[in-house]
Amino acid sequence: MERRLFSAEHEAFRETVRTFLAKEVTPHHERWEKDGIVAREAWLAAGRQGLLGLAVPEEYGGGGNPDFRYSAVLAEEFTRAGASGLAVGLHNDIIGPYLTSLATEEQKRRWLPGFCDGSLITAIAMTEPGAGSDLQGIRTTAEDKGDHWLLNGSKTFISNGILADLVIVVAKTTPEGGARGLSLLVVERGTAGFERGRNLDKIGQKAQDTAELFFHDVRVPKENLLGERDGAFVHLMTNLAQERMGIAVAAIAAAEHLLEITTSYVKEREAFGRPLAKLQHIRFEIAEMATECAVTRTFLDRCIEDHCAGTLDAVHASMAKWWATELQKRVADRCLQLHGGYGYMTEYRVAKAFTDGRIQTIYGGTTEIMKEIIGRSLLS
Repeated sequence: MERRLFSAEHEAFRETVRTFLAKEVTPHHERWEKDGIVAREAWLAAGRQGLLGLAVPEEYGGGGNPDFRYSAVLAEEFTRAGASGLAVGLHNDIIGPYLTSLATEEQKRRWLPGFCDGSLITAIAMTEPGAGSDLQGIRTTAEDKGDHWLLNGSKTFISNGILADLVIVVAKTTPEGGARGLSLLVVERGTAGFERGRNLDKIGQKAQDTAELFFHDVRVPKENLLGERDGAFVHLMTNLAQERMGIAVAAIAAAEHLLEITTSYVKEREAFGRPLAKLQHIRFEIAEMATECAVTRTFLDRCIEDHCAGTLDAVHASMAKWWATELQKRVADRCLQLHGGYGYMTEYRVAKAFTDGRIQTIYGGTTEIMKEIIGRSLLS
């Protein structure tokens, strides 16, 4: 089915992204996976190519174009290339909106130019060892000391945790306020008391640094409060739809690419003297996955259109995230099975996609949380 989502300008941008990946990412990604971290030069290269800060106003060094379809192109092409290390989507689509919508003019001029040129890598620190999706369980505290905040606590599973120069930390500023007593504080590299733990050893996305972060009596300047005091809950909820859309777009792109390479594989691989594609069971498997991908793609493209128009609600974003990531998981498993023993070998793309994609149903809100959001909207 022909897609009608993108214009000629979007497709021209797609070619730019593919050229960037072929030159600056693909030749180095295997080394990054062994190192457990992406070279900072890759971020600077992305900045030079104009891939960072797409929605940031031009006066701060950004692209000045809030059209989410460009972000969708980035997600699709990075996914197809297996480039899971360079977390451009996290930087642009999850953290970027906090800085553009909540930062003061002084903060924007201080942070956004580096955000756009790749010299300032960002992270957001929400998850804690005892609190994942439950914001009320956050224990990191920020005590008002007059001219600064005194930050104490720890975070875990923080993407870009090792490389980050700027970390948006979710902390409790009004202890009795529960989820409504949280604020966003920006902690910069080199701040006394801010320490990084180990680069966590994950089963997939090996090149993407994911770390533990520790805050011991960190003095955060008052001018580093992002948004309103005790306003983090509202701020976080406002940006979740775009975060979940970015994950969903990558998920359907991954499923489609896995289907593509598996279709080619079963045409070439022979068993019992003939290609696997001649077996009815194989044809049925391919037919089922192709249909599921086509239906999901149609829904996702409509969600992207609605998001660009400002009409996508949290429920449909949750539907997109749940369905697309669970489809990605199913397709990865079935495609690996169709590859037989070769699917278990790391040199085959399907093996890497299987492990890299497993996190998709977990971060950005688990499948169970997505179902809860949808269920409440229907039954409350």
